Amino acid sequence: MSTPAHPLKSITEPPTGPLAARSTAPEATVGEPKVAARQGVRTACSPDPHGDDGRRPIAWLHIVAPRGATPTATSRCACGRDRSAIGTARVLALIDDHTTHRTACPLRHPQEGRAAA
Repeated sequence: MSTPAHPLKSITEPPTGPLAARSTAPEATVGEPKVAARQGVRTACSPDPHGDDGRRPIAWLHIVAPRGATPTATSRCACGRDRSAIGTARVLALIDDHTTHRTACPLRHPQEGRAAA
């Protein structure tokens, strides 16, 4: 095997004299923000249209009534109430019971302030 006629890398000598400094204007970079972007977008500062209004779910009524099958329902509340029903008559009774519980739930209507008023 012999060495190649042309080497893969060229070997250059470092310059020996003083180097002249480059004086060029700063170049624009790609993706530099424009003046309008620096000021911000007006809609970005507006309040969230889907903001939090302080309301939280307390009671849930989940009804499943597929066509041709037996309906089922579940009534749950954050106060600890958890009831379920299977069949049309019992589901309808649970719906009425859930509605009644919503008017009497201690989380929705605290009893402490009623005596003072």
